Amino acid sequence: MQPLNFPKYSFRIKNSQNRQYIFDGIRKKFVVLQPEEWVRQHLLHFLIFTKNFPKSLVNVEKQLKVNSLKKRYDVVVFNPDGSIFLLVECKAPEIKIDQSTFDQIARYNYQLKANYLLVTNGLEHYCCEMDHEHEKYRFLEDIPDFSR
Repeated sequence: MQPLNFPKYSFRIKNSQNRQYIFDGIRKKFVVLQPEEWVRQHLLHFLIFTKNFPKSLVNVEKQLKVNSLKKRYDVVVFNPDGSIFLLVECKAPEIKIDQSTFDQIARYNYQLKANYLLVTNGLEHYCCEMDHEHEKYRFLEDIPDFSR
């Protein structure tokens, strides 16, 4: 897998039946190592080990309903009160982040009401702070630390 725009981390990787698997510490299981999963695992390590996000508040690949359609978000980080601190959409490194990516996370956030949105393909990261009251957002230069 290609190097990404994250610090270097150590991963548990295994080979089985001609496929590579990477251990997901949140889901507590090995998952198929696809390019998007490579990005997701780097991001999870970054949030937990660099930005001090509590592992217990991180949720990965869960289903939600958007306009009666079943969708899956990539990563959600909860606040201790159960509200959503951060919603993340991961893409494979070869996928260009464009308006459709932002539209996708915006549709999910319409339902979830996260404080922050993050879109990444492992090479580029875009993070914004939401102002739900005024229906506005502000792009940030960095992903915020978890300080709650």
